[in-house]
Parts: sequence; structure tokens; C-alpha cells
Amino acid sequence: MDAWTNPGELSSGFGGIFAGRRVLLTGHTGFKGGWLALWLHALGAELRAVSLPPETSPSLFDLAGVADLCDSRFADINDAAALRAAVAGFAPELIVHMAAQAIVRDSYDTPVETFATNVVGTANVLEIARQSASVRGVVVVTSDKCYENNEWDWGYREVDPLGGSDPYSASKACTELVAQAYRRSYFSAPDAARLASVRAGNVIGGGDWAAHRLIPDIVRATAAGEDVTIRNPASVRPWQHVLEPLSGYLMIAARLLGDDRDAVSGAWNFGPDTESTVPVGEVCALFARLWGEGGPRFVMQSNPDAPHEAGLLRLDSTKARLHLGWRPRLGLADALALTTDWYRAQAGGADMRQITLDQIAAYAGLMQPRAVLPETDMLAG
Repeated sequence: MDAWTNPGELSSGFGGIFAGRRVLLTGHTGFKGGWLALWLHALGAELRAVSLPPETSPSLFDLAGVADLCDSRFADINDAAALRAAVAGFAPELIVHMAAQAIVRDSYDTPVETFATNVVGTANVLEIARQSASVRGVVVVTSDKCYENNEWDWGYREVDPLGGSDPYSASKACTELVAQAYRRSYFSAPDAARLASVRAGNVIGGGDWAAHRLIPDIVRATAAGEDVTIRNPASVRPWQHVLEPLSGYLMIAARLLGDDRDAVSGAWNFGPDTESTVPVGEVCALFARLWGEGGPRFVMQSNPDAPHEAGLLRLDSTKARLHLGWRPRLGLADALALTTDWYRAQAGGADMRQITLDQIAAYAGLMQPRAVLPETDMLAG
């Protein structure tokens, strides 16, 4: 770890622009939100975070003590009054909206709740931004599944049509339309805030225990000594470690806080390289090899009666590469190595806040100019 960078030096990241800045984050009790809360705290942000209580036990929120690093408040974004009360008196300069119903299969069981959270909840958050004179920028986090999926071999670009064949995907397309409407109606005047929406692929990493997700399902079954049933082994997904898109979100956020806000208003893709867009079955095999002795045992069992999920979905991140200088730093093997290292450390009773911060610091080292990816075993610290 020392060969890369030190977690104590993270506050200088992104030009130090987050130090002392007031940031409102929604969804901090979730997987991605927990990682971002830790990174923003390390960058020196003054953070107020609003979310429902953690949905899983264990959770990254509890294991890493996220509540101790921010002004953490529980509120439902669907309840506009409760949301306003949770934010009252804070005057954020930046809002990062991550709270969502994020599971495709759950959306089939609770479609109304999915649309309420992902559409009306987003509008409630954007109303907070619209009515706050302090806000300079808003980042709305959606999903690669917001695109009308035609099972193309090539990646979707930010200008491609939105859509969705399932409640989750359709709700994310609607989230994008809500963000677009607010951007055009309220966040385009010279003195107004600016709004960006960000889209990522299938995100993996330590601290995710959500149901119906591949890596959490594998980790739970492995801990219980049970076989892991893989329902769609041939489905192709763009796999990326959680720190990859989060780095892009922070690049956007840094611009929104600076003098170049207009340049980042709009939609942005943050997807992995083509080499990391592979079938589910290949990810399973690599995960098992990295875990080693006592690792998962898989049963490949496609279910023709299962709810529809996309078979092939890729993102084109050319816009982020050209205009932000963003690019993936981790190949699939490295992303999975970080993930298996995290879960093995957690199973061994390690300090998971420190483990998580160490992985953030290691990744931040890769973001420096001319950084060279070290051997995979260095990712563990």
C-alpha cells in the first residue's frame, strides 16, 4: 500500500476542491453510497447524508462506521416533508443523489414502489436543489439500464434512446427524463445550478449484500457452505469495480463546484473496457480461482421462466474519456481481486473502514499521471 499512496493524503485529491465543501449525499446506507461517503469524507467534504436505514445486515454502512463520518439522517425521499426536514439548515453546495430502488428482480415484485422511489423520489431531491440558493451542482446517479436495450454488440452512447422492458429499467429511463426536465427548466440560467446525470454498468466490490446480485449471492452461499445457483450464465454484462464509476462521478462533481460547470451539464457514461464485458459464467470462474481454497461451488441453471433481464448491454464512455480524461484503471481480474480481498478480510474480522479506505487510496494512486498498475496482490494492502 505504501508504494501507492497513503489514505491520509486523500484530501488533496481532485485538486483539493472538496475540502470544506458542503455536500448532500442521498443513499449513503447503500453499497455505492457507502463507498462514496467514505471517499468524500477522506477528501475533506462536510457531508450530510440522507437515506433509509440499511436494508441488509451486515452492511458497509455498519461495518465501516459510515454514520460516524458524516451528519447521517434517516428519511424516505418519497416523503417530501421528511426529506426537507432532514436537509433543513445545511445549505449544500453540491448534491449527489444515489438513493434508489436498485434491484431489477425486486422491481417485478414492487413496480409501484420502484417507480415512486426512482421517479418521484428523484423529483423531491431536485426540488431541494431548485429551492436552495447555495447549490452549485447536482449529480443524479442512474444506470446503464436506462437505455432502450436492443441487444447491440456496440456500446450505448449518451444520445441513444432511453427505455426499458422491465419496471426497474423503465424507472431509470424516467429518472433520466426527470433530470433532463429539471436541467432544461430550472438549471440552465446563468446563475442557476448545473445538473449532470451519470450512468454505470454492473458494479462490484466489497460491502455489497443486496439480494439478487451475483457477487453478494456468491459470498452468502460460500459463507454458508452452499452451492451457488447461477440463473443466467450466458448473459453478458459490463463489469467494473465500484471505484471506477465513483471516480467519474467525483470528476463531474469537482467540475460542478469549480468554474467549468457548463461543460459537464448533461448525461455521462462510465463503463469498463470491452475486455471487462464478459458473460456471468466467466466472472464466476474467475471469482472462484481468486478466492482459492474453500471458495464457491457453482450450479449453472438457466431458468426460461425467470423474469426478463437483458442478455447483452454495453456502454460507450468515449465522451468521458475525451472531455474528462476519465478511463478505467482496473481490468476485470483486478476488480475481482479487490472484491475477494475485501470479503475475505471481512470474514477474518478486519477493520473494514480501514480496509475500504486503503482500497480507495490505492485506487487514487492509480489516478495519478503515469501511474503503473502493480501486481494484483498489492491491491490487498
